[in-house]
Amino acid sequence: MAKLVALYKHPEDEQAFDEHYFNVHGPLTAKIPGLREMKVTKFSKSVMGGKPPYYLMCEMSYDDMEALNNGLRSEEGKASGKDLMSFAGDLVSLSIGEDQ
Repeated sequence: MAKLVALYKHPEDEQAFDEHYFNVHGPLTAKIPGLREMKVTKFSKSVMGGKPPYYLMCEMSYDDMEALNNGLRSEEGKASGKDLMSFAGDLVSLSIGEDQ
């Protein structure tokens, strides 16, 4: 299984971020071909105390790296990426990995 993980820093306006993320970006991303599962986690606290370093995480799972790459290159993948940069480009960190 291959994964694309998006970690988001805390937005200035959490309500506006959530509105766009859950009503526009999430549904757009869910249409990417080959996407098997999309899990979103909103962080509530840090184990070390205080505010967690990230606001939200999205894990997107694909059968393998080929399926992930094909999904990102698709029209739906490009639309998701364009939308991401328009509302959270300065907040997001993206990483790709494979289950071991």
